[in-house]
Amino acid sequence: MHFTPKGVCSTGIDFEIEDGKVKNVQFTRGCSGNTQGVAALIEGMDAEDAISRLKGIKCGFKDTSCPDQLAKALEEALGR
Repeated sequence: MHFTPKGVCSTGIDFEIEDGKVKNVQFTRGCSGNTQGVAALIEGMDAEDAISRLKGIKCGFKDTSCPDQLAKALEEALGR
């Protein structure tokens, strides 16, 4: 699935959900080390668990972050 985040430096998030697990997360642009780290940490994680861990994280004074946007993308993919 492709998701276009809003309010962050990243311009795209691509991922798959297979049997409820998050796979192959790739961010386009954004803080490379941070987005690679988030992607590696949630690889194989249950999508619901990833949402609960990432949702609501803020970046500086922004109301959102790349991890928060990933949570929104996962929610959208799960039809929430």
